Amino acid sequence: MAKILVETSARHIHVTEEALEALFGKGATLTEKKRLSQPTEFVCDERVTVKGPKREIAGVSILGPCRAAVQVELSATDARSVGVKIDIRESGDVKGTPGCTLIGPAGELTIAEGVIVAKRHAHMTPKFAEENGLNNGDIIKLKIAGTGRAALLDDVVVRVRDSFTEAAHIDTDESNTLNLPVGYLAEIVK
Repeated sequence: MAKILVETSARHIHVTEEALEALFGKGATLTEKKRLSQPTEFVCDERVTVKGPKREIAGVSILGPCRAAVQVELSATDARSVGVKIDIRESGDVKGTPGCTLIGPAGELTIAEGVIVAKRHAHMTPKFAEENGLNNGDIIKLKIAGTGRAALLDDVVVRVRDSFTEAAHIDTDESNTLNLPVGYLAEIVK
């Protein structure tokens, strides 16, 4: 079976245009700092504080471009730390998830829902998926070996789109547990 790059997805948020203005002021736009492996996404210079019932985390990156809904992606450790329920979800599936307060230089925004621990997922082009007998929505495993902490990661959702580049994403808790080096290629197991 094929191999796929495994990347660590650190805590970050996605904002709407309205949320961006509430946090950074009228007419605010996102400033691209660095492109990510997925060609349409980038890390922004803009950062916010995520505040929960217990504590807050400052300096959380915003990923661009703006989206249709605000989404805060934390690790399970982060979620516990700020005092919100751990809700493992696929990106975009925020209905009924916990909320929090976001604090920017121009104001605060309290969201009723949108805090998730992102489900493991693997981005693929249609060609790569077809060559490996995979379809959008399939569940695969990733075999991690040679890191000193071998593991088989189950419940990895396959996402297929023309605009994607092949890369699987896990959160910082998982990456640290696996002692995952930058540039690691995992074997895909069906």
